[in-house]
Amino acid sequence: MSDNETNRGREEASFAGGCFWCLEAVYGRLQGVESVESGYMGGSIANPTYEQVCQGDTGHAEVVRVEFDPSAISYRELLNVFFSIHDPTTLNRQGSDVGTQYRSAVFYRSPEQKSDAEAVIDELTTQKVFAKPIVTEVVPASTFYIAEGYHQRYFENNPLQPYCQFVVSPKIAKFRQQWADRLK
Repeated sequence: MSDNETNRGREEASFAGGCFWCLEAVYGRLQGVESVESGYMGGSIANPTYEQVCQGDTGHAEVVRVEFDPSAISYRELLNVFFSIHDPTTLNRQGSDVGTQYRSAVFYRSPEQKSDAEAVIDELTTQKVFAKPIVTEVVPASTFYIAEGYHQRYFENNPLQPYCQFVVSPKIAKFRQQWADRLK
């Protein structure tokens, strides 16, 4: 966490769980979340483009960077939302989106975030919430590269696009039902 984040009382979290359009649309509706940006993390080249990431050769995942107010929502709550809105048991895949860029990952920014992520995964495993093992990576955050402008607020700007109607909208509906008390 940077000094600027500390001074403002804000923290950052980074999650990869398939297409970043879905994650951005959900986290943007959550109380305590100040901003959400779609981008790329975890790869081997600087300043990757969407086209490069989609080819699967850069090692980057599609991620969201979430700035949140920890006095309004905890990191653990963000993790619980994360695990409720994607399938953490499929390796390098979410639905019809296939490739390492769609992997499930928590990019932690502190030892506390790492510990929380591991604890939530252990709890979900112990409770047998998922029929298959969780394959979510818990790895240190690396450089975040913001995605191209047209990816930001994609769902809000393209609600009639077929992917938004058939993939993003159902995720938002599930989120609203499960997290109704936490909506903005």
